[in-house]
Amino acid sequence: MAEEDHRTAPLGLSEDPAERLRWHRLTARHGDRLNAIMDEYGWPTADRFGADAARAAWLIAQHADRQLDVQRRAVRLLEAAAADGRASARDLAFLRDRTLVNEGREQIFGTQIGGVRDGAPVPWPIEDPAGLDARRAAAGIEPFAAYTARHTPGA
Repeated sequence: MAEEDHRTAPLGLSEDPAERLRWHRLTARHGDRLNAIMDEYGWPTADRFGADAARAAWLIAQHADRQLDVQRRAVRLLEAAAADGRASARDLAFLRDRTLVNEGREQIFGTQIGGVRDGAPVPWPIEDPAGLDARRAAAGIEPFAAYTARHTPGA
């Protein structure tokens, strides 16, 4: 699933509505499959299923943008796994932010970029911007300025 997700991800940004629809259908199918996996096994951690499977599960949850129930459930399960040291705090931060943005709420870690203004990435709204880099550091994420510099077109 992860390979197909990576290969077809550009369709989600296509100007062609048919290509975007193909992407939405693919991510929905993958989200449904992840939901079934979570039903049977809980969060697929690297210690039980291997690093590739754990990363694929995270990617599928990250892209389940039209299935908030799947994203919310994945956040809860990933949170428990991260608390036990069986999952990455970084992955949890990215998925939590993605889910919050999809709910129309402020993100916590500033991982989700909403667009580009004057050639610079602009994040979706962030809760408590003054404490952002401290939260990012605690989750193992680079400072916000370094992150946005990497995502600046032409940088």
